[in-house]
Amino acid sequence: MPYFLDVILPIPVERTFTYSITAEQVSGIQPGMRVAVPFGKSKIYTAITFRVHQIPPTAYEAKEIHEVLDDTPIIAPLQLEHWRWIAEYYMCTLGEVVRAGTPSMFLLESETLIVPGQIKEIDESRLKDDEFLVVEALHHQTSLQINDVIQITGKKRVLPLINGLVHKGVIKLKERIQEKYRPKQVKYIKLSSDFDSEEALESLLKQLERAPKQSQAVLSYFNIRGSHKKPLKVADLENESGVSKAVIKALVEKSIFEEFEIQTDRVIFESNQKTATDIQLNTLQAGALKDIQIGFGQGKVCLLHGVTSSGKTEVYIKLIQSALASGKQILYLLPEIALTSQLINRLKAFFGNQIAVYHSRYSQNERVEVWQNVLQKNEKAKIVLGTRSALFLPFTDLGLIIVDEEHEQSFKQFDPAPRYHARDSAIYLASLHRANCLLGSATPSIESYANAKKGKYGLAEISHRYGDVLMPEIELVDIKEARRKKRMHGHFSERLLNGIQEALDEGEQIILFQNRRGFAPIIECTTCGHSPQCPNCDVSLTFHQYHQQLRCHYCGFNIPMLKGCPACGNSTLDTKGFGTEQVEEELKQLFPEVKVGRMDLDTTRGKYAHEKLITAFEAQEMDVLVGTQMITKGLDFRNVGLVGIMNADTLLNFPDYRAHERSFQLLVQVAGRAGRTKKRGKVLVQTYNPYHQVLQQVSRYEYSNFFQEQWYEREQFKYPPHIKMLRITLKARDFNTLNEASAWLATSLRNVLKCTVLGPESPVVSRIRNEYLKNILVKFDASESVSKAKKSIKRVEQSFDAISKYRSVRVVYDVDHI
Repeated sequence: MPYFLDVILPIPVERTFTYSITAEQVSGIQPGMRVAVPFGKSKIYTAITFRVHQIPPTAYEAKEIHEVLDDTPIIAPLQLEHWRWIAEYYMCTLGEVVRAGTPSMFLLESETLIVPGQIKEIDESRLKDDEFLVVEALHHQTSLQINDVIQITGKKRVLPLINGLVHKGVIKLKERIQEKYRPKQVKYIKLSSDFDSEEALESLLKQLERAPKQSQAVLSYFNIRGSHKKPLKVADLENESGVSKAVIKALVEKSIFEEFEIQTDRVIFESNQKTATDIQLNTLQAGALKDIQIGFGQGKVCLLHGVTSSGKTEVYIKLIQSALASGKQILYLLPEIALTSQLINRLKAFFGNQIAVYHSRYSQNERVEVWQNVLQKNEKAKIVLGTRSALFLPFTDLGLIIVDEEHEQSFKQFDPAPRYHARDSAIYLASLHRANCLLGSATPSIESYANAKKGKYGLAEISHRYGDVLMPEIELVDIKEARRKKRMHGHFSERLLNGIQEALDEGEQIILFQNRRGFAPIIECTTCGHSPQCPNCDVSLTFHQYHQQLRCHYCGFNIPMLKGCPACGNSTLDTKGFGTEQVEEELKQLFPEVKVGRMDLDTTRGKYAHEKLITAFEAQEMDVLVGTQMITKGLDFRNVGLVGIMNADTLLNFPDYRAHERSFQLLVQVAGRAGRTKKRGKVLVQTYNPYHQVLQQVSRYEYSNFFQEQWYEREQFKYPPHIKMLRITLKARDFNTLNEASAWLATSLRNVLKCTVLGPESPVVSRIRNEYLKNILVKFDASESVSKAKKSIKRVEQSFDAISKYRSVRVVYDVDHI
């Protein structure tokens, strides 16, 4: 009886693929291993093994696998189960989850090699000039890659040329697959065993008298070895002795020194200096910890609602210590890379080299090393600190998941698929491992707080700041009145300028928040009203003064700043609105002596950019930090006395049902950066409408009242958490086709589903990257089975795909969209 293997390919296709395997291979194959398989005409892909069986495929003849790439699975069984749930719940394919969750170093694709063909004697007169260059190159090399041919010919399109040579039999193509990951090897050095005796050593030093540099290197070696017995790195010997690599190489060639290599991790944290028992919790923290432990004992997810600077991290450390004592793994999720650098320093003091960090700014090699350490349950990866992608790591014995700042929308993946929410996925992952799950926030999401109020989640609260420090005083500044009385200096009110001066006089630092990067979102001609637009998207270009560019924040299109209006030719161009760059510039003009830093996407693109900015601000190298929402999330600055919010109205007036929730969360969070030590902080919120209900609630920290109002409004208008919601986005390059297709799909869904179907409607930005967009909103009633409704939608999509004129239309599902 032949054997077959179902595999998951990292491509957006709904099903698994079946390949044939030999009886000998059956015993060595387990689910979660990698195999190289042929796919299509000639390509070889890395696939993940799913199951072995003896049922042949009916629609096609099963091909043989190319080779088995692993001895043991790289994906754990519960991890694979979690990925299946993500694919099913978020309405994407398992292949897309595999592609998103696995480091690209693991997912090898074959490389096409060009080798000489069967014909030995080639009639060169039949060859074109470019073809002759390729053949000539193959006389000097055994094989060429596609990039080599591009360089040889100087052309970008070389496939017709290669196909022509294949057709003439001059060359043939072959696929090669190779491992991309290379472990880091560090060179160490030791003295040859020939010089162990004192006589041999004395003879060696006499021998080296004429080579003072080599003698210096040997003596430095003994000095270092005298202080510690650990293996000695070549680089350390170079630094200590002050000699060059050539000197050490000469000693190796003379067999005086011996070189050897040791495999090491690319990211290493030092040993801990403190233990978690050093932390003394206050009464409120201890009470919250007890409530959490009671909730965990009842098998519930717990929500820790603690005001900003109430000491939630200390409670987390106590829980981590308890999980470590049980020999379990811990996952600590954060919404922003910026937060990881500050938290690493805090946790490192207690847990040292037991911490591993995993996020998108790490290189692929570094991510593979963390993956392997987690899979093997190494001591150096007992605690994993990471952003949402850390959910996909191969945990085998998870004991605790902490989702810090659980309300943050950064936990939701938007593009590409899977469009998962890390908080909800973490709760399911915890249930698979029978682990404890804790959500923490000063401003919980409406959904989480509703679950806690219903008793579905355990609830622990810390209502006062650590050390009984008072919450910052929030003052609403009416800029409409200030403009009328001509008391505005650029975008700064007199009240904010006075507040900045007072804070500077007292030696305090200041944070200014403006949730828009760049200098100005719109450039407008004051003569004809023309505004430069992105040619690929339906948005105006944002002006970035530092680079003197107009840039699209959706597709990346950019042009140099215009000297004159492209419509009328006049040089009467003016800016509308303002971003962080403009705030920074105005501040430098108003306070020339003040050191100003800026933290937004433009200044934090580098791998360690977040860390450098945060460290510099902590060390008080800057007086003022201007930033976007990055500065609102859980950062702990001890010397900040004033927080200024440049314009609160842009947050409140966004056309979205969550606009008020997001505004409340952002404003309270950014306010929480002020006055985190003994002195009470000050927050100044500039607004055109200081009597707005949400701003009044923010100024009084009335989370409970705010929650009640939002709960009632959403109940009236049928929005989460009272219902489940799915947004279906249709994308196409042709506007008319999209209109017709979206109308057909919406009508079909209304016929099939019992729930509310809204749309199709164009979103706020109706064209991105030359693709027109239409949204259909599906609201699932509480009485209807959501999983059955999703299956019905998928069946409608199959009918939709069968219509030939709609094949150019792409359908994207966003479950629980925010």
